[in-house]
Amino acid sequence: MQHLGEIISLIVAMSWTVTALFADKASHRLGSTTANVLRLVMAAIFLAVILWVGVGSPYPVYADGKAWFWLAASAVVGYVFGDWCLFNCYLSIGARFGQLFMTLAPPIAAIAGWAILGESLSWKAGLAMAVTLSGIAISILSRGKDHQVRLTLPLKGVLLGLGAGLGQGVGLVLSKVGMEHYEAIIPPDAPEQMGTLLPFASTMIRAVIGGAGFLLMLALQKKTQELKAAVHDRTGLGYALIMTVFGPVLGVSLSLMAVQYTSAGIASTLMALTPVFILIPYAVFFHQRIKLRELIGVTVSMAGVALFFLF
Repeated sequence: MQHLGEIISLIVAMSWTVTALFADKASHRLGSTTANVLRLVMAAIFLAVILWVGVGSPYPVYADGKAWFWLAASAVVGYVFGDWCLFNCYLSIGARFGQLFMTLAPPIAAIAGWAILGESLSWKAGLAMAVTLSGIAISILSRGKDHQVRLTLPLKGVLLGLGAGLGQGVGLVLSKVGMEHYEAIIPPDAPEQMGTLLPFASTMIRAVIGGAGFLLMLALQKKTQELKAAVHDRTGLGYALIMTVFGPVLGVSLSLMAVQYTSAGIASTLMALTPVFILIPYAVFFHQRIKLRELIGVTVSMAGVALFFLF
């Protein structure tokens, strides 16, 4: 099918929009770490069912130690660090601004690909990063009556947003390494569906490691009681279920599938449209007015992402 990768990438952006909206709600109701434990445990269960139906095994078959290592590393960086920053960012500044910082993920992924994989990186990288950062700055900075430039958002939320973009970008590169190795070791006599379901198997490994990481975090913080309370919170579980289906199960798995059918640059650019898609539903859900400055900032940030990959 022509442009399949591009279509999948747009579906991913819309899927992550739904995820962000309900992750915001779940983080406020359940706590960020508890919400992450629930969504990753649910994700692992959903993915196990998908693999069982598709290839007859409820776990990632054929994955060796090296595949587990790289995918586990991507889970620690992308889920445990990146999503911890992102969900706490939602608590501080909301999903709309949190997703704006995620426009940093594609250029950071390209830089990480250059540093880790030796991929080529042109002079446009620096320019694109500058444009993306300029868009974010337009959205979060303002000039007061004394002509001093000030943050319109809490510094904590901004730092968490930067951490989320960093974790997402580096985590994507590490997952690419793991997936490429995983794909290379699949035997010729493996079920034909294994090729299609490879992203789901890879995501299951990341979900298991990420869930364990967040569970350990809860234990170290002595907040396991929050998890017990969350299990009995039907509304909170509903939020967690929705963000699980549209996040780790569909969104992440389809994002890995997208790069199989189109270039990583085009896929990353289209998937980074979430900050645009989220503007109207966020305004409706949370009854917040969108300022012209913020709209301009999102547009400039998206231009930076497009510049990085498409020109």
